[in-house]
Amino acid sequence: MGAEDRLELPVVGERQSLREQVAHALRAALITGEMRPGVVYSAPVLAAQFGVSATPVREAMLDLAKEGLVEAVRNKGFRVTELSDRDLDELTEIRQLIEVPTVTRLADPGRAEEFARLRPVAQEIVSAAERGDLLAYVDADLRFHVELLALSGNAHLVEVVRDLRNRARLYGLSQLYARGTLTDSGREHLALLDALEAGDAATVEHIMSEHIQHVRGIWADRPE
Repeated sequence: MGAEDRLELPVVGERQSLREQVAHALRAALITGEMRPGVVYSAPVLAAQFGVSATPVREAMLDLAKEGLVEAVRNKGFRVTELSDRDLDELTEIRQLIEVPTVTRLADPGRAEEFARLRPVAQEIVSAAERGDLLAYVDADLRFHVELLALSGNAHLVEVVRDLRNRARLYGLSQLYARGTLTDSGREHLALLDALEAGDAATVEHIMSEHIQHVRGIWADRPE
């Protein structure tokens, strides 16, 4: 891996296990597209950037391989899994089938207090978008959708969606920010909460469907 391929990775500390910290940092680099599909990354080279031994990096990479995010390349390292347009279309279809009806059923003014607890997370998404902090955007976006879906009471559904979102990384975020439209995408979360608190199921269904399709456009790095 040459100098031009060097990743901006943090030096990890001791609060979490090294394996967990490395996996989190690599997953973030995958989600934002800093680690590029098709490129082979060496565990010892990444370990040097993290300031740790190669062992926790290999262990973290194996965890990501189980999630389908990378694949092992014998005697070389790990390659970021490439997703085709068909893969992205199919993942989008699954998200539509699961998330749209699940979130629509949550629309109820009587649950306004639960939705209000998600508003600070939605605002985090907007704030991250405004300052171009892509890692914070992705982190807050994932927390928002997971916590919202958790209100359905179906833990298995939440884990399925979490896995889908991990596999279908958000491509094109930096280009979206450069075009000045990332903040608009972020504000969709606030509009969704408004509709949920109002008990407006039709609007919730519309926003969720449009939001998932918008995300598909981000993956493809092209506007809807």
